[in-house]
Amino acid sequence: MTEDLWQRGCERLAAELPEQQFNTWIRPLQAAAVSDSASGAVASLLVPNRFKLDWIRNQYGGRIEAVLSEIAGRPVRLEINLAPRDGEFRPPAPAQARSFSHKDSDGPVAVAPRVMPSLSIVPPVNGSTHGVQAASAATQSRHRLNVGLTFSNLVPGRANQMARTAALHVAGAPGQMYNPLFIYGGVGLGKTHLMNAVGNALLFDRPDARVLYLHAEQFITDVVKNYQRKTFDELKAKYHSLDLLLIDDVQFFAGKERTQEEFFNAFEALLAKKAHIIMTSDTYPKGLVDIDERLTSRFDAGLTVAIEAPELEMRVAILMKKADAEGATMPEDVAFFVAKNVRANVRELEGALRKILAYSRFSQKDISIALARDALKDLLSIQNRQIGVENIQKTVADFYKIKIADMYSKKRPASIARPRQIAMYLAKEMTQKSLPEIGELFGGRDHTTVLHAVRKISAERQKNTELNQQLHVLEQTLKG
Repeated sequence: MTEDLWQRGCERLAAELPEQQFNTWIRPLQAAAVSDSASGAVASLLVPNRFKLDWIRNQYGGRIEAVLSEIAGRPVRLEINLAPRDGEFRPPAPAQARSFSHKDSDGPVAVAPRVMPSLSIVPPVNGSTHGVQAASAATQSRHRLNVGLTFSNLVPGRANQMARTAALHVAGAPGQMYNPLFIYGGVGLGKTHLMNAVGNALLFDRPDARVLYLHAEQFITDVVKNYQRKTFDELKAKYHSLDLLLIDDVQFFAGKERTQEEFFNAFEALLAKKAHIIMTSDTYPKGLVDIDERLTSRFDAGLTVAIEAPELEMRVAILMKKADAEGATMPEDVAFFVAKNVRANVRELEGALRKILAYSRFSQKDISIALARDALKDLLSIQNRQIGVENIQKTVADFYKIKIADMYSKKRPASIARPRQIAMYLAKEMTQKSLPEIGELFGGRDHTTVLHAVRKISAERQKNTELNQQLHVLEQTLKG
């Protein structure tokens, strides 16, 4: 019955889903068992790793349940389990089972825990970036990964949603889609964390995978060294044989012709053998300067995604999670106060948190808004005078080649109204001004007009790549 139900379910799903999606995510699944319970039947499926488990549960779990229930003529609850490495299915013991729920499911998805074979990760303590007990320091050195940067301690949010989803996909099915994956954004937003998370995920599932993380400057150094020694075979042996190459800040290749030539060769060799490449940069591929067009066109050939500055709720979550990792409790009202005033990036949030924790310990006072205000008084004064609505209006007007007076005028042609809405959106995102205050600075407009502009641009930003890139450039310009 198990095989028949799953076979019929697969046939239905194959007809409904795009072929590539079906072949990547559904076809490899193994049906383990179908059992009866008081509320209906339970169908168990096996997946090879936890990243595929997360992806399938979130993206396809509800639809799989619906299809199986329809075919069976009764409710079928989906249970997804991690397959042991020897391929033999063992149901998770109740005391060890880890439960997940997806929005379309009538019940939890039980997942058998797995133990990392070569390393043990513990939460950050006392300001360290990560706590790790590595079984082999040589292994860490070989991969150059920061084993404390994982998906589990990356706070998700709208700002990194697309990049995180793509990275999870690559971790679960390297070499298949989104190759290369190009992640861009400003400093301190989590690009490096995301790359390391992919590398750690792949090694968790395939300990023998050949993974290398490095900064672009290290690649440049390797090229120079091998050029001087005339040992380019060593360079090829090192980079062309990888399963996953993670390279940070490729904008540093600008103007370095020999480096670009060698990277192009490595790039082509890795893609030819279906190895995966993930790169980061401070700007999108077409925005890179002094880099050969044949490289930038290849950078743009896979998937290009941005990581933005975290939104308010995400900043609050980051602060509270990092405070908890430090063994401290940050009240929610304090987290909101800090998050509203520190907007640039995660690195600045971490710096603000360290100051608050140190101030609390030295003064032997509990963490409060008053204490946070005292601890961050220098930072807050800089932030408050850094970006003003007038500066935003001028920057946006210059970018879209309209007059500054058009920001206050009642003119409504798209060539003017659109930049004005973008300026309102940036004013709300990058200043402490209220909606009525922003409206007043845009020619006495009602706060509902500003709210409409903010919501419209925010929604379009998620769908329109060109608009997102323009906003990214404007934000970087305004932050100086």
